[in-house]
Amino acid sequence: MTMSIEYSNRLKKLPPYLFVEVDKAKQGIVKQGKDVIDIGIGDPDMPTPKNIISVLQDQAENKANHQYPSNRGIGVLREEIAKWCKKRFSISLDSEKEILPLLGSKEGIGHIPVAFISSEEDVVLVSDPGYPVYNSGTILAGGTPYKMALLKENNFLPVLKDIPETIAKRAKLMHINYPNNPTSAVATEEFFKEVIEFAHKYNVIVCHDAAYTEISYDGYIAPSFLETDGAKDVGIEFHSLSKTFNMTGWRIAFAAGNEKVLDGLAKVKSNMDSGIFQAVQYAGIEALKLGSDFDEQRNAVYQERLDAFYNGLIDMGIKIDKPKATFYVWFPVPDGYTSKSFAMKVLREAHVVITPGNGFGEFGEGYVRAALTVDADRIKEATKRIKSIL
Repeated sequence: MTMSIEYSNRLKKLPPYLFVEVDKAKQGIVKQGKDVIDIGIGDPDMPTPKNIISVLQDQAENKANHQYPSNRGIGVLREEIAKWCKKRFSISLDSEKEILPLLGSKEGIGHIPVAFISSEEDVVLVSDPGYPVYNSGTILAGGTPYKMALLKENNFLPVLKDIPETIAKRAKLMHINYPNNPTSAVATEEFFKEVIEFAHKYNVIVCHDAAYTEISYDGYIAPSFLETDGAKDVGIEFHSLSKTFNMTGWRIAFAAGNEKVLDGLAKVKSNMDSGIFQAVQYAGIEALKLGSDFDEQRNAVYQERLDAFYNGLIDMGIKIDKPKATFYVWFPVPDGYTSKSFAMKVLREAHVVITPGNGFGEFGEGYVRAALTVDADRIKEATKRIKSIL
């Protein structure tokens, strides 16, 4: 007899995963033998640098790394993270108390609500459109997400004064992300100052997702939230080695900032995971030592791709502000289309995968996202195909 399986109420509350339908349609076209250009997924196509791989190979042979690692990471990794943050952002961090290595920033972002959310009365302020884990992590922790709209007229920054007082008083956490996925928007120091003032006023913990600070264009250099005076008093910042060093499958990242917030996250982690494989931690140390030459080479590749895609959009008559950072391009769909209908048309008729904006939240409707994760010639071919069906 088949047992009756029922999902939890929290799992039932999760929004439908729109990307599944897109992927299913993609697989159908691939099976037809069509040449599909996938610029829908934010997964770097450039390989992990060879010296990082060599360190992993060497350390994997060391039997000392074959045991359970510490949840807080090895000391030399935390020290190297502190050095990197000091060099890159002029931030001084205590490697013992103010840095916490993670199994990817997704893991930390997903776990942070578990440490601070007690019931549905507790609110988490989430960017919309935004990385889906901000919303789903809140729901799985039993909290209530409140969507902060990121709109073009506000430079895709949340307007904090528009958050109702009743919501602000219930808020426990705020998720922000700049440079932003999916909009590629950037934030100013003035915005970060507003966030800190809001956090002090309502006693809200700020969680800044800084996964894309290192991918920037045309001379722009992205700031860290922690560079702003008072930031460490109110929150933490998530950094990822995934996009920065082409290490998406390696699952290594870190959170930095407020000691008490990190202690809460560490306590959750100690009950939920067993830390990063130590050989990968040593590979992460090697990555953090790569320096500016690697950054310039990586960004030069993305710059060429961005220029190709941006020029292709202009040629189609689609006007946007050229992104300053991230490897995403966020652009409005033509008149008469929804995010989903346009993405599906482009897939079925041009055989190009782009991501519907409403997959990132209700305020993403009317937009689609392209990822610069194929070479420049394929980018040019993709824009040529899209133009041909409009």
